[in-house]
Amino acid sequence: MLRIFSAMLTVTMSATPTLAPAQVYIVPPVFTGGTVIGSEAGLGLPFPGATPEEYSAALVWSMRSGLNVAALQCSHSAFLDTTDNYNAMLGDHREELAAAYKAITAYFARIAEGTGPAKIRAAMQMLNRYDTRSYNGWSTLYAQRGFCHQASLTGKQLRFVPRGGLLPFAQANMRALRNSLVFAGDPIWGVRALYVSMAEIRYPDNCYDKYGLVKRKCLR
Repeated sequence: MLRIFSAMLTVTMSATPTLAPAQVYIVPPVFTGGTVIGSEAGLGLPFPGATPEEYSAALVWSMRSGLNVAALQCSHSAFLDTTDNYNAMLGDHREELAAAYKAITAYFARIAEGTGPAKIRAAMQMLNRYDTRSYNGWSTLYAQRGFCHQASLTGKQLRFVPRGGLLPFAQANMRALRNSLVFAGDPIWGVRALYVSMAEIRYPDNCYDKYGLVKRKCLR
């Protein structure tokens, strides 16, 4: 009898479904988003006075920044492959990324004040601030699970994009990646979260410099 009970227990335990340790969702949320061109609100930092080509470059560079953040924040799960996805993007689309960075650098060189070395220094400072704030714009805490899920999906799809297709891919997928920065629970559990939508913080007009950045005195 004891042997029969042990056998039944073994069969029952082996038949019990278990979740893979790396699985993020049972039923993943869908972060839908339409096609963008890069100048729409909510895609990243303002780019005042940019040309359509510069907006496209900023969109590509922002996609790279988002997948870079995912490679760092989501490496806890090998299932997500965010690090491998990011490295694959760097290898497959290095020329497109280099062109985007060159265009962004030229944008800041064009709008920076001054002449000669002073203008170059001002442009580099603006570029460094832009790059830092772009990374910070992808940082999330409560929505990290959704962001890692969507970044993994985006990165895996990007592996099948041929060279030269990074911009159309970013235009089609950037909105969904940005939408994943808002908390989303697992639909199978009927999760309901207390989420308060916060309006964009708007300072008085005299708090913005001519580049659209908030002056230090207003941040206090």
